[in-house]
Amino acid sequence: MAYKSNDVTGDLMGLFADLVRCETRLYNALNDRLRERHGIVASQFEFLRHLRDHPGSRVADLAAEFAVGIGATSKGVDRLEKQGWVLRQPNPSDRRSSLLALTGAGSTLVDAAEATFAERLTELIGDTLDVSAMPAVARALSGLRSVLERDQIGMPTG
Repeated sequence: MAYKSNDVTGDLMGLFADLVRCETRLYNALNDRLRERHGIVASQFEFLRHLRDHPGSRVADLAAEFAVGIGATSKGVDRLEKQGWVLRQPNPSDRRSSLLALTGAGSTLVDAAEATFAERLTELIGDTLDVSAMPAVARALSGLRSVLERDQIGMPTG
C-alpha cells in the first residue's frame, strides 16, 4: 500500500507507487497465464490484438500506441512474423514502410488469448474493485492517458 500523507505531493507519490506496482503485478500475472496457455507473452498479445483491431497498421503505429522505440517494435514484429502470426505487406503509399496483417493463425491465436486475458483480468480485478467504482477509475486513468499522449509525454527518444 502506498505512502499516505496530508499533502498533495505525498498523495501523488503514493498514487504513483500504487499505479506502478499494480501495473507491474497485473502485467506479470497476465504474462504468465498467456505464456502457460498460448505460448506468448503479454507484449505479443497486445501487438496481435492491436493489429486485429487496426488492420493495415505500420510498425511506427504500434510503436506510437505502446510508447516503445521503433527498433524494439520492429524486432517484436519480426518475432511474430517468424512464428507465422503476422505478415508484412508493401505499403502502396510509402515504399519505406510495410503494412502489417494478421495471418489466419495469428487471428485464431489472438482470439483465444483474448478470452484467457479477459478471464484472468476478471479474476485479478473483479473482486477487488467495486463495480460501481470502475467507471470513475476508468475515466480518471483515461483522462490522464489522454493528456500524456496529447502532449507526447513519455515517448521514446530514439
